[in-house]
Amino acid sequence: MILVFGKTGQIAIELQRSRDVLALGRDQANLSDPVACVNRIRAFAPSAVINAAGYTAVDKAEADEKNATIINGDTPTAIAQTCAEMKIPLLHISSDYVFEGSGNEPWKPFNFKSPQNAYGRSKLAGEEGVRDSGAIHVILRTSWVFSAHSNNFVKTMLRLSETQDRLCIVADQIGGPTPARDIANACLTIVQHLQDDPSKSGTYHYCGKPNISWVEFASEIFKQISRSVTIVPIATADYSTPAKRPLNSRMDCSLTYRTFGIKRPDWREGLKEILKELEVTL
Repeated sequence: MILVFGKTGQIAIELQRSRDVLALGRDQANLSDPVACVNRIRAFAPSAVINAAGYTAVDKAEADEKNATIINGDTPTAIAQTCAEMKIPLLHISSDYVFEGSGNEPWKPFNFKSPQNAYGRSKLAGEEGVRDSGAIHVILRTSWVFSAHSNNFVKTMLRLSETQDRLCIVADQIGGPTPARDIANACLTIVQHLQDDPSKSGTYHYCGKPNISWVEFASEIFKQISRSVTIVPIATADYSTPAKRPLNSRMDCSLTYRTFGIKRPDWREGLKEILKELEVTL
């Protein structure tokens, strides 16, 4: 049995399609309480752990960094230390926000980390704790997650376009949208590899292809549902948010393919499946 922290998040929901998964929600394991999470691992004695939960409110974290750091940093560290003691593998989901977000080249797993906001700093704290724990582990960084569940860019575009035929979308942030279902499948594959070969422990990247801007992402959404919406491209500098966003979220996923045989998914195909699941009316 694989114990999953997280139950209502996008990746956690997709992980629950597997019969081998037991997912814990906040009522069973609140990541604000590291000791409670550790006790859950000891009580269930799973074959592996996936941490698919976290503090994901990027803008809110600017004024709530202490709590974000407990959830994204202290608790994953405690989980990893417990996994090390019990000699079970851990897969921990992280983010491209640990990088400083400039340039045009895809980020490699070993590139220098320099997060530009509180959320990124909290995620980096979690990564460092997992690495230092001595656990058999994979830190899997991903980006631009979307699905038929929870809040995400696809669902926001669908909602806004129901009442607006003109939308302003950021055009200078580039990344690879990633279907949550593909991430979940990748997590389960990686866990199996770790169980068979702990030497594959390390930090990896996984995101969809091709890399695009938010404008291009929105355009494809509306194209697939044949919805007429005028998109006005704007710069990140013209869209003020409390937290600084990376302009470059491209990630090099070649190590993931070489090690686990997992290819980058075509996010356009994932989008088709999600729109069908949502039963979007044309």
